Amino acid sequence: MSALWLVFSILSEVAATLSLRASNGFRKKLWLIPVVAGYGLAFTFLGLALAAGMPVAVAYGIWTAVGIALIAVFARVVWKDPLTRRMILGIVLIIAGVVLVELG
Repeated sequence: MSALWLVFSILSEVAATLSLRASNGFRKKLWLIPVVAGYGLAFTFLGLALAAGMPVAVAYGIWTAVGIALIAVFARVVWKDPLTRRMILGIVLIIAGVVLVELG
């Protein structure tokens, strides 16, 4: 169950971060609703994942690594943000580091 809570946490955080970008520096006020709701849900679900027994280093590592990767891809698709080979390599290295932490 902890993995499912973590998935919900990641998706909420990604939605909140993309909404933050869409708010255009808080100029588009309606986007603040999904920002606040998304981050609130993200931390709630992360707390539930931890309460269900997932180690904090593993949960936070996966949460950040997957979040970074998803946000980079979605930002590229939606806003044409850069996603260079070097950036992709950095994401791969972050994910590899998280896997090493998880293997402990």
